[in-house]
Amino acid sequence: MDCLSFTRIVMEALHTLLPVIILLFSGVLAIAVTRPLRMSPIVGYLIAGMVIGTHGFGWIEEDSTTHLLAELGVVFLLFDIGLHFSLGHIWDARKDILGLGPLQIILCTAAFAVIAILIGLEVDIAIIIGTTLALSSTAVVAQILADQQQQHCPVAVSATAVLIFQDICAIFLLILVHSMEDPSVALGSVIGHAALKALAAFVAAMLIGHYLIGPLFKLIAKLKDNEIFTAVALLIVLATAASTGLLGLSLTLGAFLAGMIISETPYRHLIQTEITPFRGLLLGFFFITVGMALDTHVILEQWWKIIGVAVLLMLIKIVFIYASARLLKAPANSAFSMGILLAQGSEFAFVIFAMPALQNALGGEKASILITAVAGSMVLTPLSVALGKRVTQYQADKNWQEETSQTTMIEKTEAKVIIIGMGEIGQRIADGLNSYGITYKGIEYNHDCFVGACTKGYLVGFGDATDLRLMDTIRFSQADVIAVTFADYTIAKELAPIVKERYPNLLLLVSVKNEVEREQFSALGMQAIIEQSFPRGLDIAVTVLSKYGIEKEQLKAWMQRQQENELVFNNEKNTGDNTFPTKAL
Repeated sequence: MDCLSFTRIVMEALHTLLPVIILLFSGVLAIAVTRPLRMSPIVGYLIAGMVIGTHGFGWIEEDSTTHLLAELGVVFLLFDIGLHFSLGHIWDARKDILGLGPLQIILCTAAFAVIAILIGLEVDIAIIIGTTLALSSTAVVAQILADQQQQHCPVAVSATAVLIFQDICAIFLLILVHSMEDPSVALGSVIGHAALKALAAFVAAMLIGHYLIGPLFKLIAKLKDNEIFTAVALLIVLATAASTGLLGLSLTLGAFLAGMIISETPYRHLIQTEITPFRGLLLGFFFITVGMALDTHVILEQWWKIIGVAVLLMLIKIVFIYASARLLKAPANSAFSMGILLAQGSEFAFVIFAMPALQNALGGEKASILITAVAGSMVLTPLSVALGKRVTQYQADKNWQEETSQTTMIEKTEAKVIIIGMGEIGQRIADGLNSYGITYKGIEYNHDCFVGACTKGYLVGFGDATDLRLMDTIRFSQADVIAVTFADYTIAKELAPIVKERYPNLLLLVSVKNEVEREQFSALGMQAIIEQSFPRGLDIAVTVLSKYGIEKEQLKAWMQRQQENELVFNNEKNTGDNTFPTKAL
């Protein structure tokens, strides 16, 4: 090999690697700058993309390499979400997936479509634009929830369920826009075929997961080599994504199905721990490429339009997501937090608004304004979420002060379960009741616990367990169970006999730490539950759920999901042996 050929090979390799090096450097720098400022890294990634892109200093151009890295970021994000969304999780979130998701899409689409029609666009184009803007960014929301470590509170669970429904809608939206480029294609036939393909892919994924992937992981586990787990997980996610892509669907649907396949195995949390670095790195690349797509010239010339569209987009979505959640009986604070969290535009908007059919209908300038406004809404989301959290905390604090000054304290309720104490154990009970649609009301006297539970979206009111008026106010006679999450023997000794006398059919449960406490409270006629399982509150939660005829296997599956979520939340590694202390069953 002569010197010239060698130089050519080196230059070609450098040309391929240079974009990756620049993206890595920009990502590291963005994190280093935003973390000390307590800003979301998303903002840093987007700004970094604007600086290094063709509209900035031009250090990097968008090409097949950057597009691939960005798409892989979303692919791994959907894979990670799929890991959290096994069939059991989908059943737990069925109300949000089949109720809140469709209702939010319909209302937001209608609002945006009306505005589009009023500015002179055709009805079909207006509906497509409205539906596109009704979608939210899975990448942004997932990153924010991870930053705040609130992936499993009621607001986060509902928001994630809505995002899953939106991602499914986005697949069909892409097919719809593609079909507009060929007028000879029957739209109904295209969508019907896509639905059948998606259903077939879902069924195939579940069968493969049960009969192939599960046994395969058991075989690999015997080798006791985590690197093989990682390699196989990467193979599954990429192969499944490629398969759905070949079917004319989307890579992201395949990645989500791959996550669901592995979520049905006992090795989910190990795989998630192993692929987390890949997801975080590639997702950072995605946000940087979004920033690269922002045209600084358009921003400078049309900044007032872009800001106006971005703010209007977020306000409309906040209003209609809030309305959707309230129509489905969500608490006001939960509905507001969900509206703030899902107010931004979606990453799918960058793809859809860049398609020839939309470009021709909108014109280059309008399309560019919409794309930039969607990106702007992503930039504003971390700030709006922080502001929204302050608002919900302020409102919760205000409610606490108002309720402490009232003689009747908590509002009347006919909930089946009354939870006294809404700390970690109380929230665990509420999570279980929410999963099975059983009504509850939480009562909390401590200010910090009250505000914290309200902010996360739990149904909680102020109440003093030592005040006998509480019995009539919250209608103990309508409840089946009272679950006390703290073991205060002095209070129980005074109140338990009175409660048993007035409401003989009411089941009194109390969470205790040891056998001595169990015997003390049992003597008072209360059913004392020793907390032995991981995480705290699981034993008493399962006891409450069992009173409503939920089968043992369902309870066991729910417990396992709670345990795995907690392990992932605590970022603990496991070798693949999924045996947890589960004394409740």
